[in-house]
Amino acid sequence: MTIRLYDTSARQIRDFTPLQPGCVSIYLCGATVQAAPHIGHIRSGLNFDIMRRWFEYRGLAVTFIRNVTDIDDKIIAKSAEQNRPWWSIGFENERAFTNGYDALGCLPPTYEPRATGHITEMVEMMRGLIERGHAYEADGNVYFAVASFPEYLELSNQELDNLLQPSGEGETGKRDPRDFAMWKAAKPGEPSWETPWGRGRPGWHLECSAMAHKYLGSAFDIHGGGLDLIFPHHENEIAQAKAYGDEFARYWVHNAWVTMAGEKMSKSLGNSVLVSEMVKHWRPVVLRYYLGTPHYRSMIEYSEEALREAESAFARIEGFVQRVVEKAGGVVEPAAEVPPAFAEAMDDDMGVPQALAVVHTTVRQGNSALAADDKEEAVARLAEVRAMLGVLGLDPLDPHWAGESDRGQDLHGAVDTLVRMVLDQREAARARKDWPTADAIRDQLNQSGLVIEDGPQGPRWSLGPR
Repeated sequence: MTIRLYDTSARQIRDFTPLQPGCVSIYLCGATVQAAPHIGHIRSGLNFDIMRRWFEYRGLAVTFIRNVTDIDDKIIAKSAEQNRPWWSIGFENERAFTNGYDALGCLPPTYEPRATGHITEMVEMMRGLIERGHAYEADGNVYFAVASFPEYLELSNQELDNLLQPSGEGETGKRDPRDFAMWKAAKPGEPSWETPWGRGRPGWHLECSAMAHKYLGSAFDIHGGGLDLIFPHHENEIAQAKAYGDEFARYWVHNAWVTMAGEKMSKSLGNSVLVSEMVKHWRPVVLRYYLGTPHYRSMIEYSEEALREAESAFARIEGFVQRVVEKAGGVVEPAAEVPPAFAEAMDDDMGVPQALAVVHTTVRQGNSALAADDKEEAVARLAEVRAMLGVLGLDPLDPHWAGESDRGQDLHGAVDTLVRMVLDQREAARARKDWPTADAIRDQLNQSGLVIEDGPQGPRWSLGPR
């Protein structure tokens, strides 16, 4: 077994060898909580949730850190705009992110540290960098001196001479315009903490370097996040951590965006699709299928048509699962191992699309077994399907999704009674060989959004795609 991952820093797929045999340590840049999450934010959490599940399937113990950035320029700006305390905005939106992750079936992280809980560690890191000549204080700000770190920009593959460093208001006293702020001097009315260099607040980049060091030590396996974080955020994290003396991350893994009309989904563009609204119109398991099954390095162009296709594809899987459970007369446990082709796809840079193709092939084989009334074969295929779906977090029989099937059971029962009455009329027409009437009834049901399937035990109905 060899898992391979695309490493952004190496610009190629590499064999994954964990730092500590049998264990995997992952740091994922999580939520910046100035607003509620859209589906682009949650995609990153889903991609790394699937990666984590695969590592665990392969028998590795995973330590998964997903941080919360609860203080930064954007949160402070929202506080002034809404005339609310910064911590109130942060907490409200942190809960919204947690609800979004939970709704879409993401496993909780091992730890989920908040930036404001780690000021002590940040001060310690800054002190060490100043002592080593990699940072300096000016006007109450603390800056990292990029020229002091020769490896700077190796991740993003830029030239230092051409660098345009993003800079915020109040960042005065820089020795070099390319230097970046680790600590920002306090402004009237803004949150601040005491340091040896005066009151102020942390810069975004320092927060993650300090928290990764705190929870994963001086070296760890994988650092993850969206493509947009490669520069400046991850580049600056590396500079701080390595100049401090850490080996830091050994693999850098970045997920692609969800786009709308070719543009990255973002709040600033006004084209975000909030998770809290999406789950009102689409089943959360369908959203997980839609966001989690493309390859993590592929862009997803958002459209309702694509969501409907995901809904239909998952409905085919779910229908197969339900039919076999009914035929088996009870729950079929997942197989101990996934099919080799599925494992091969997942080992190759988390190839979820290829792995999903194995799921659908197995479903078709199972449906053929059902059509042939081969119960043993159908049950065997379902066991494999459940094992594969478990890795993807999409098993319809998982307790997490049980609530979805429970909702609306009373309505389902009422609809079932009415549909059965119509199906009885169709069966009566078929018995007297009145095929036009039987076909007309079936067509009317199809036009109503119901799919009718004729089987050995008689006709059954299910909801079709939207």
